[in-house]
Amino acid sequence: MPPVPEKLTDFLSAYDMYLIAGHSEPDGDCIGSSLALASFLQRKGKKTFLLSAGPFKRTETREYENLFSDSVPENLPDKTAVIIVDCSDIKRTGSIAESLSGFPAAVIDHHATNTGKGEADFIDAGKPASAILIQQIIEKESGEVSKYEAEMLLFGVCTDTGFFRHLDSNSSETFTAVSRLVLAGGNPKKTFSKIKGGKSFDSRLLIAAILSRMERYYGGKLIVSLQTLEETEKYGNEARDSDSLYQLIQAIEGVEAIVIVKQETEDRCSVGFRSLDKIDVSVVASAFGGGGHRQASGLSIEGRSENLIPRFVEAFKPQFDGK
Repeated sequence: MPPVPEKLTDFLSAYDMYLIAGHSEPDGDCIGSSLALASFLQRKGKKTFLLSAGPFKRTETREYENLFSDSVPENLPDKTAVIIVDCSDIKRTGSIAESLSGFPAAVIDHHATNTGKGEADFIDAGKPASAILIQQIIEKESGEVSKYEAEMLLFGVCTDTGFFRHLDSNSSETFTAVSRLVLAGGNPKKTFSKIKGGKSFDSRLLIAAILSRMERYYGGKLIVSLQTLEETEKYGNEARDSDSLYQLIQAIEGVEAIVIVKQETEDRCSVGFRSLDKIDVSVVASAFGGGGHRQASGLSIEGRSENLIPRFVEAFKPQFDGK
């Protein structure tokens, strides 16, 4: 386990106020990591301010939306710094990115596509969630996490591991860390209900529509589908339960990678990439300006789905043809 950089430890003590920001369209790891870090810094006597460009599309993150702001406050203390959490590139913070420039900054992240090289950065692509890195920081500094921090960090870990289904046999270190979160008060049953429950009736209809237009490529190893603009406008941003959608498609025999294109507006799409073991979807996402993990990546891109899908399919060719 790479140690917490001393430069980061110094950074977390050097300032009076910390602006904490994560990626746009925050998920449970982004939210849980940010809230746990803020709690820890407040216990150290620091002031914190949580930032997110949103939107809070996921049902499990919506309850935390009012804790975040989409703009940097005025009249900040002279000793103010920024911490970017769970974000492979500052551009992925969305509309708040420009307002974060000019502050001393540190990045805490686990994405393989992260190119950050700041002295105080803590980047470990070997961790399944940024929450594990935040836990490591808190335990080094204070010995143990609080109950609230344990709940938030467990939320983060369970989100990015698909409630542990993405982990392999080399994951004992992660389970050991999670056991300490449970010991501190994290509740796996409650966390599962938070992540998997509360889905809308419309979300099931939308999943059915997306499944109905799946297309197979490379002998069925790649499956591609899309959400139309009409569906986005009808069901809104909150309806799609992406995790359940990906699970259903991954269960199809022979599938190794998935692409789901969502037409957000007339000229912009968001794209989700998933894989099982053999295909590195972060390579494809990065080629189009996105980022993420080997098995889960995403991007936002200008264009229409009918024009973009052939380009995405072609981008997988080196990996499928090279096998």
